[in-house]
Amino acid sequence: MAELDLDKLSMDPAAQEMIKKAAAEGVETIWDRAEKMKPCPIGAEGACCRICAQGPCRVPPPKKKAGEEGAEEKKQRTGLCGATAETIVARNFARMVAAGTAAHSDHSRGVAKLFKEVALGKAEGYQIKDVAKLRRVARDWDVAISEGEGDDAKSRPKEVIALELAEKVLKEFGQQEGEINYVKRAPKKRQEIWRKQGVVPRGIDIEVVELMHRTHMGVDQDYHNIMKQSTRCALADGWAGSMISTDLQDILFGCPVPIASEINLGVLKEDHVNIIIHGHEPLLPELIAAVVQEPEIIQYAQNKGAKGIQLAGMCCSANEILMRHGIPVAGNYLHQELAIITGALDALVVDVQCIMESLANVAKCYHTKLITTDTRARITGETVHIPFDEHHGLDVARQVVREAIDNFPNRRAPVMIPSVSAPMVVGFSYETIQYLLGGSIRGSYYTLNDNIINGRVRGVAGVVGCNNCRTTQDSAHLTMIKELLKNDVIVLSTGCAAMAAGKYGLLTPESAAQYCGPGLAEVCETVGIPPVLHMGACVDNSRILMAATACVKAGGLGTDISDLPAAGAAPEWMSEKAIAIGQYFVASGVYTVFGVTFPSTGSEIFTDYLFKGIEEEYGGKWDFEADPLVAAQKMIAHIDLKRKALGIDKARERVLFDMAMRRELEAAAGEEA
Repeated sequence: MAELDLDKLSMDPAAQEMIKKAAAEGVETIWDRAEKMKPCPIGAEGACCRICAQGPCRVPPPKKKAGEEGAEEKKQRTGLCGATAETIVARNFARMVAAGTAAHSDHSRGVAKLFKEVALGKAEGYQIKDVAKLRRVARDWDVAISEGEGDDAKSRPKEVIALELAEKVLKEFGQQEGEINYVKRAPKKRQEIWRKQGVVPRGIDIEVVELMHRTHMGVDQDYHNIMKQSTRCALADGWAGSMISTDLQDILFGCPVPIASEINLGVLKEDHVNIIIHGHEPLLPELIAAVVQEPEIIQYAQNKGAKGIQLAGMCCSANEILMRHGIPVAGNYLHQELAIITGALDALVVDVQCIMESLANVAKCYHTKLITTDTRARITGETVHIPFDEHHGLDVARQVVREAIDNFPNRRAPVMIPSVSAPMVVGFSYETIQYLLGGSIRGSYYTLNDNIINGRVRGVAGVVGCNNCRTTQDSAHLTMIKELLKNDVIVLSTGCAAMAAGKYGLLTPESAAQYCGPGLAEVCETVGIPPVLHMGACVDNSRILMAATACVKAGGLGTDISDLPAAGAAPEWMSEKAIAIGQYFVASGVYTVFGVTFPSTGSEIFTDYLFKGIEEEYGGKWDFEADPLVAAQKMIAHIDLKRKALGIDKARERVLFDMAMRRELEAAAGEEA
C-alpha cells in the first residue's frame, strides 16, 4: 500500500487519524483505490459513448498541435453511428440528470406511500407531527382544510386532510399530461419562461422515462433537444419529487427548527453501543431515533456491558435526524469507511444512495455489522439484511438496534476514536428563516431583502453537494465558503457541504464575528444566526428554491429568481444527483458553478451552450472552476452584476419603512406574484 500524503487527502484531523490507522492495519480505503486507479480522461469529459454494443466509441476533441495539423487531426471524430461529440456528451449529461432525478423521486415516492399509510392509521410508530404545515401544503394542492362556511365551518380531521393530500401527491408521479402542481409556487415570470421554452414537467416518472428513451441509440440526436428534455426532467426533481419529499417529511416528522448538536467521529463513545445510520431516507432512522431511548432497549444494552447507546448519522440520513432531533453526525460521505476503522462501531445501518460497496470488506476487518435495510440496495458481503416495512416499522427498528447491542461484546480491534468534534446549530427550513426574520406575525423575507438592498448583505450563495476523493476532503467547501462570508455573502447549505461547514465551526452564531465581513456579521449577530444556514439533506435543496422564491415575492429584488444577487455551487460534487440539482437550479435562473471536474468538456460546442447559450433561455447558466477560491470570486462577481442591474450597487443609507411604505411594498409584491 503506497504511502499517502494525509494533508492532500483530507483537511479533517479526525479523517487523517483514521486513514493513518487504516494504513497501519492494512485496511484499504477509498483513498488507496483512488491512488491506484486514475480517472479515464475521455470518460471524465463525457466523450465516451457505450449505449450500444458497437462501441464504446471515444470522441475526444481534436488535438491542438503547433504548426500545421493534418486533415484527420482537424476533423472532429464521431461514433460509429455518426453521433457527434455534442450528441454523445449531451446524452451522457442527460443520463446523469435522469438518474439523479430518479434517485430523488424514488425517495419521494416512498415517503408519499408512507404518508398515505399514516393517514390510514396503518403505520405503527408514525404520526402527523406538524399539523400547521399539513394545512399549508394542503392548500397548495387544493385540499380543503375545513368543511362548511362562515360560523358553521369546522376543521377537517388531520387524517382526512392527509389522505386526500396523499392521493393527489401520488398521482403526480404517474401523471401523463398537464403540469406538475408546484410549478405555481415559482415566481410568475419564471413560470412564463418555462412555458415559453416548453419545459414545464407533465409528471415525474414520465420525464425520467422519456429522457432515457431519447438518449437510447438512434433516437434524439440534437443536443439542444436533448437538453430541453433534460431541463424538464430536472425540474420534475426540484419542483416536484424533491419538494414533495421535503414537505411530506416535515409534516410527518416535524418542520425543522434551530437545534444544537455536534459533528465528527469524536461523537462516538467507547463505552457505548455505537450505531451509525447512513444513507438518504429518514423513514427507518426516525424510528431508530425513538427506539434507542426506550428504557427496555437501554437496559438490554447495559446487560451486555455497555453504559448506553450512542446513535449517530452519516450523509443525508444523518441530516434528517440531526435537524429534527439533534442526533450527532459522525461525518460526511468520505467518513463512512473511517467510522468502522475506529473499532468502536457496532453497527452501520444503511439504506440507499452514496453507500460504498467497500464497506463490506472494511467491516470484515473489524467486528462491525453492516446492516442493509432496503430491498433496492443490497450489498454483496453484507452482515445481515433487515428489510424495512412501514407497517411494522418499530419492530424493524428494535431488531436493528438489538443486532448492534448483541455485537457490542464482540469488539476485537483496539478502539481508537479521534477526540475531534465541533458544535453546530442546524435546522433552518425556509419557514424557520422567515420566522427568525420577523416573528410569527410579521415573518417574511423583507428583512433579508432590506439588508441586501442597503448593502449589509451583498448577496446569497447556495453551497451544496458531496465530497469527492479526487480533491482534498472539505477543503474546497471551506475555501469557497470563507471567501463568500468575508465578502458579506450569506451561505445556504445542504448535504455533505453543510456537514463540512459544521466540522470547522461555521454553523455556530459565534463564527460570524470571525469569518464574516462587517455587514453580514452585524446581521447575524442581530438575528442570532450562523453565517452558514444548514437547510437539510440534499433532497432539501428545494428549501433553497423556496427561499429564493420568497425573496422575489418579498419585493425589491426584481421579479424573478434570475434577478436576485445569488449564485450556487457544488465544489466537491461527485454524484449524478448533483447534476440533476444543478440543472434545475440553472433552469430556475441561478448561476451555478461546479468544481473538481465537469462532464461536458469533451464537446466545446455543448459546453459553450451550457456555460453561455443556456442563459439566454433560462436566465441561469453553468460554470466550471476547479479552484474554489476563484469559483467564489466568480460567484461574487455575478452577485455584483445582479446588484448593478437592480441599481443597488452603490452604498446607501438604510431606510426604515413605516406602515404605509410596507403596505405599498406588499401590494407591489402581490401584483408581481
